[in-house]
Amino acid sequence: MTAPHCHALYTVAQVRTLDRRAIETLGIPGYELMRRAAAAAFASLRRRWPEARRVAVYCGPGNNGGDGFLLALLAHEAGLAAEVRALAEDARGDAAQARAACEQGGVPVRRWDETSTLPPADVHVDALYGTGLNRPPPPTVAALIERLDACGAPILSLDVPSGLNADTGHCPGAAVRASLTVSFIAAKRGLHTGQAAAHTGRIELATLGLPESLWQEAPDARLLEPATLPPRPRDVHKGRNGHVLAIGGDHGTAGAIRLCGEAALRGGGGLVSVATRAEHLVALNAGRPELMAHAVNGPQALEPLLARASVLAVGPGLGQGAWGHALWLTALDSPLPLVLDADGLNLLAIEPRRFDASRQVVLTPHPGEAARLLGCPVAEVERDRFAAVRTLAQRFGAVVVLKGAGSLVADPDGRLDVCPWGNPGMASGGMGDLLTGLIAALLAQGCPAPDAARLGVGLHARAGDRAAREGERGMIASDLLAPLRLLLNGPDA
Repeated sequence: MTAPHCHALYTVAQVRTLDRRAIETLGIPGYELMRRAAAAAFASLRRRWPEARRVAVYCGPGNNGGDGFLLALLAHEAGLAAEVRALAEDARGDAAQARAACEQGGVPVRRWDETSTLPPADVHVDALYGTGLNRPPPPTVAALIERLDACGAPILSLDVPSGLNADTGHCPGAAVRASLTVSFIAAKRGLHTGQAAAHTGRIELATLGLPESLWQEAPDARLLEPATLPPRPRDVHKGRNGHVLAIGGDHGTAGAIRLCGEAALRGGGGLVSVATRAEHLVALNAGRPELMAHAVNGPQALEPLLARASVLAVGPGLGQGAWGHALWLTALDSPLPLVLDADGLNLLAIEPRRFDASRQVVLTPHPGEAARLLGCPVAEVERDRFAAVRTLAQRFGAVVVLKGAGSLVADPDGRLDVCPWGNPGMASGGMGDLLTGLIAALLAQGCPAPDAARLGVGLHARAGDRAAREGERGMIASDLLAPLRLLLNGPDA
């Protein structure tokens, strides 16, 4: 059963407010919340690893450690062999009560230091740090984390994998690579983007039986949910499904603009034209005759195509030379809805402009392109992807998709959505070209820019997951076209 609020993502500050409200306003003692968290996590452990007989729990001095002490006690009471390794000789606040209960219940608790070894266990439980850590773990703890990650046994993380920033998804140092993370009260946004994908494993949310009255403020972001377009009217014709004009494909890059055009076709665009170099026409016409390929040697040749188009997809294979720059300028001066990618974004970084609020514009940078647009190092973008994508949306007056693990979609008004799908097989050339064409096709069919971006990102990632059923390594961009078509036509696909 899906947990309530499982698609709502909160900042660490918001989660602390919820926690405080539960204690101070609803009158639920902190120790009771700790007991509920331990029970929820232990239930998840038993579901995931029903054959486990030995559990080792690693506890920090704070409330996350308190959850761990109580989980160890529950495991012991259930007949499992449980033991604890603690980072400190004592604990603080409610965690001190939890530690005392654990020790009094007969669970061995030993201090962890640099000479310690991991105890034998079927499951290791990470209760080292909660949401408060935003710096690298100290060397002794980093060594423990590295041993856990290398041990080969499954790891259950309580609330957040230790070492992962729960606000941003960035790991400033060593971080636990969990098999399962059970997050408490509310979903933390940082568990769903960036480096988090390599550390959280499966994520489960336990709201700890708290009443609906606790959730009084809007979440910071939301996870996308599966969606597609409604069935087409029976009397529809191609003119009602829009005309996408894909602009790009400089010398040697015909593949990029073809992938963009094919995605626009498979995304449901009624007509798709391609403005490209003359040398590419034969290959495009032979390989995909449904694309209307045109030789364009400059802005004057582009103008008639603009007059017939309803949406522009600009950037795949465009280049940054005189030819690409001239076409880019002409496209940006048009009032038509626009999807800008690749060199279209690199040119925008060189010659920035803010788009008029009345124009439907979607930018689709990867972290490197985002860094160029922001004038900062890539590492700064990856340290806080949420801040980066919101800044881009506000600066350029456009909907922005920040691609990568847990792609983000931001509106200029501050709304932010996170994509929960996708896989490492999609880390290959041409995937971004497909996304550009797909979003353009959705715009052409009448979706407003924010909806086109959210729906396009979701469909693209879900198609990638379907294609990956045959294996992630070796997957290529065109493998997504067939599953994309299925997803666009099946409400439950």
